[in-house]
Amino acid sequence: MGMGLFACSFLLMIFSTCGYAAINTTSPLSIGQTLSSPGGFYELGFFSPINTRNQYVGIWFKNITPQVVVWVANREKPVTKNAANLTISSNGSLILLEGEQDVIWSTGEAFTSNKCHAELLDTGNLVVIDDVSGKRLWQSFEHLGNTMLPQSSLMYDIPHGKKRVLTPWKSNSDPSPGDFTLEITPQVPSQGLIRKGSVPHWRCGPWAKTRFSGISGIDSTYVSPFSVVQDVATGTGSFSYSSLRNYNLSYVTLTPEGQMKILWDDGKSWMLHLDLPESSCDLYGQCGPFGLCVRSTPPKCMCLKGFVPKSDEEWKKGNWTSGCVRRTQLACQADSSDKSQGKGTDIFYRMTDVKTPDLHQFASFLNAEQCYQGCLGNCSCTAFAYISGIGCLVWNGELVDTVQFLSSGETLSIRLASSELSGSSRTKIIVGTTFSLSIFVILVVAAFIFWRCRAKRKDAWNFESQDVSGVNFYDMHTIRTATNNFSASNKLGQGGFGPVYKGKLVDGKEIAVKRLSSSSGQGTEEFMNEITLISKLQHRNLVRLLGYCIEGEEKLLIYEFMVNKSLDIFLYDSILKLELDWPKRFDIIQGIARGLLYLHRDSRLRVIHRDLKVSNVLLDEKMNPKISDFGLARMFQGTQYQENTRRVVGTLGYMSPEYAWAGLFSEKSDIYSFGVLMLEIITGKTISRFIYGDESKGLLAYAWDSWHETGGSNLLDRNLTDSCQAFEVARCVQIGLLCVQHEAVDRPNTLQVLSMITSTTDLPIPKQPIFAVHTLNHMSMLQSTSKDCFSVNEITHSMIQGR
Repeated sequence: MGMGLFACSFLLMIFSTCGYAAINTTSPLSIGQTLSSPGGFYELGFFSPINTRNQYVGIWFKNITPQVVVWVANREKPVTKNAANLTISSNGSLILLEGEQDVIWSTGEAFTSNKCHAELLDTGNLVVIDDVSGKRLWQSFEHLGNTMLPQSSLMYDIPHGKKRVLTPWKSNSDPSPGDFTLEITPQVPSQGLIRKGSVPHWRCGPWAKTRFSGISGIDSTYVSPFSVVQDVATGTGSFSYSSLRNYNLSYVTLTPEGQMKILWDDGKSWMLHLDLPESSCDLYGQCGPFGLCVRSTPPKCMCLKGFVPKSDEEWKKGNWTSGCVRRTQLACQADSSDKSQGKGTDIFYRMTDVKTPDLHQFASFLNAEQCYQGCLGNCSCTAFAYISGIGCLVWNGELVDTVQFLSSGETLSIRLASSELSGSSRTKIIVGTTFSLSIFVILVVAAFIFWRCRAKRKDAWNFESQDVSGVNFYDMHTIRTATNNFSASNKLGQGGFGPVYKGKLVDGKEIAVKRLSSSSGQGTEEFMNEITLISKLQHRNLVRLLGYCIEGEEKLLIYEFMVNKSLDIFLYDSILKLELDWPKRFDIIQGIARGLLYLHRDSRLRVIHRDLKVSNVLLDEKMNPKISDFGLARMFQGTQYQENTRRVVGTLGYMSPEYAWAGLFSEKSDIYSFGVLMLEIITGKTISRFIYGDESKGLLAYAWDSWHETGGSNLLDRNLTDSCQAFEVARCVQIGLLCVQHEAVDRPNTLQVLSMITSTTDLPIPKQPIFAVHTLNHMSMLQSTSKDCFSVNEITHSMIQGR
């Protein structure tokens, strides 16, 4: 009998912790207990997101790791106590109690019935059911969070003022609603729209019977999982989707960054079906009214045919939001006197493979010809499109958010003045005159440049001081006096493009003077590039340019003086490195990352440094890091994210593979350099001189082995072990390895890097860096056979190679 009682108790305990069939007034759900759907697809219970102990009631896919939560009840008010229950109240509503009686969440509806229960269906829908009538009183599918499951839907109901949308989690550790929403619009036909606050962020284009016409790569042959139902008469509409590829488990989710993702389970892992928006061109209104965003590599903005930039100045700066304006007035808008002089009628210019603009209107014309004639007869009609599965769409007024796809788009006809497409003699005269003037101007400019090159006098360069705002022009006499005529005793160091001297101006202000040697390789272009860039960049982790000087062959840059010089002086000195304990090194890593984030993302310009290394990080009196030496930096425009060059310049060891061998540079090439720099700061060793073991392993190979075998905490300079947090060091080693991944796509971006450094979230697992396989002996062989191509010391050198 004793054994029987024990078995019954054991079974009861398992049942109470593993799952309930239902929740009712006598059987609440407590922390540690779960409620499963009948088929075992979904599970309801209490969970804690990563990096928090807060408890939430949620639904997730059962027996799938890592856990994917598809619905959360108490999104904005977590359970913080050890005891909580999900139960049915006396009036029939589902409530969450913290402690004994504190209600922190409820369905908010009273059904005047205590004879009901809550159960979880195999669709993932949590429902409250009346025990007497069997009627559903409440269901989670009508109160969506960040996820849609098959059979759930987005909807709008204009007469009753209702709308059902997706809202993302604020972050991976906070399920409260984020900044974005995904909704279905009441336009005819409808389209999916992501908003950031109240501002449109992305749209999928109008619904065309089986597909959304504004998603690239999807045409009429696509077997769509989507379904849109609209009832114009009642002012209602809904959007849903079915399971993908006959798999039971799939879902649509909206991420904290505003990405809509559709994933399905193949039994081994989650497969990504769609990830939108997928290009910077997909972001709403990137190129402004009457602008066209071309999804090329990289994406770029241009004006629609017959239109010109509204502000040439803004477009040159890469700010396209002002859009474009019509170049030639339409005939239908001209007065009668103009028409009588033979202006002619308007015409339509056809564009193919286009994501049609927003703010469309449906016109009930029966075919494409009627659609054309209807738009032509209405002067306010600026464009039309006849789309299979929709019919005739017309646009009045501005054309906003037009995108040029590489394939699989729609055909858009834009209204233009007839002269825009005519080959009139007047046009030929204008073109011929313009060409002749251009040749004349080129000859004059060439002669002027030749004259300037021969002058070699200071006054020939005086105009430069007027072109750069925020910096001063210093005469050579002032600089010679400040540096004691470039005395050797004032020399601070030797950079890649020449020596750097300490100076003191007559007002007592200390300065650092970078003197470019004539054989340095940095010509006038690099020199003016550095002046132009730094003068427009202001950040506490970037060195500040005070001014410059040009006289004959002399080119000088004047910076603020850094008391502690450069980071390498401390890092590689057996005595000075002791002043950089681990907390200080960690602060320096964070400071460099913040400076890099400013260059890549937060500044008015998007700047790729191209020569980030330890010697180009200066330290002020408080040991705060400042990135310096922008002679090789390049500025990107607008949505541009990658560029290539025939002239590869930089320092071997810090250059990413795609830059060293193919000339491709981007934010990710700077990230590679930052990863090397991080590992050097941790170890206190330079990559160019690091040798370990009989195999003569380089720094990357050694760091990989250390992380792979021990987690990386033993990689820290052994003199600093008393000042460190082992977890923090190991995390930085892992981040450094992620930054030096061979493929650029595997490296994090700058924002992700800073987030990794300043948080404790789980990190991706790095792959073994391919360069880590090479031994230093192999690298030495490269150095000895290619001395004209590379430099592995602190001096920046150029590799010039035709491609």
